[in-house]
Amino acid sequence: MNRATTVTSSTGRSVPAIAISALLVLAACSGTVAGPSAAPSHAVASLAPSVAPTAVPSEPLTEEFPYGSFANPATITNAYLPLKPGSYWKWDGVTVEDGEEISHQIVTMITDLTKVIDGVQTVVGYDEDWSDGELVEVEIFFAAQADDGTVWRLGEYPEVFEGGVLVEHPGWLAGYEDALAGIYMPAQPKVGERSYAQGWGPAVEWADRGRVIEDALSDCVAVGCYDNVIIVEEWDIAEPLARQLKFHAPEIGVVRVDWAGSAEQSQENLELVEFRQLSAAEMSDLRDKALALEANAIRNLPDTYARTDAMERRG
Repeated sequence: MNRATTVTSSTGRSVPAIAISALLVLAACSGTVAGPSAAPSHAVASLAPSVAPTAVPSEPLTEEFPYGSFANPATITNAYLPLKPGSYWKWDGVTVEDGEEISHQIVTMITDLTKVIDGVQTVVGYDEDWSDGELVEVEIFFAAQADDGTVWRLGEYPEVFEGGVLVEHPGWLAGYEDALAGIYMPAQPKVGERSYAQGWGPAVEWADRGRVIEDALSDCVAVGCYDNVIIVEEWDIAEPLARQLKFHAPEIGVVRVDWAGSAEQSQENLELVEFRQLSAAEMSDLRDKALALEANAIRNLPDTYARTDAMERRG
């Protein structure tokens, strides 16, 4: 369903064009961290039985991007989505597909590279998605923080594998092929606010949304216990009743992933098992991986990615 870091889950995206068109018509018509826990517990019980997903509301499908309001965009300090270069997160758990439980791990790392997209300097993140011990997706993604503290997602380039073979690379970048940036994390996430578009990439049928549904929670995972946790509910507009729940802790980011909706949908349960800063050697290796993925993007997306300036290392 959705990708987004931080946690990025497997692509698995197939949004029918007719669904996007129908929703466009609809919109037009409507106008403190404690020490590590010795025995991690699910302090916040699974919300799957209690959070009832709702139909996509009649809200704007895209967001107004604040051009000119990015004085220091590649420095992302938003408390609930801090993307500091060298940060490393690993989530571990399971995905249930058609009643089968499959081990699932996701790793997200933030590089020391930047890239200008749609006139804005972005920080470059890197994801790896592992299913049953097999690498099924790698991705570079691009984020920027506006002056008000809102974090924006300006695109991504994923590569999806089956049996070690590349099967698709549905990348999108704001400013190309009608794609638009979306909100990655509001400056001041609040319960009760309208949902927001997390990006708009019609050429690859990328149209995820999010909204804050809970706040002021406490939760314990493998790496520690956290207060003032918020839950962001995310969904694909083509599958509005299948929801992913991301638990964000201040100054950490995502600490848990859960689900809500039909028992027939893909059910993902992950918790943060490692959070640290990369060594210099690891950063060098990460940089090489990101640059290699960019080289692939230039070759595979000649009409979009190949028209952008190359990534640059921070000075």
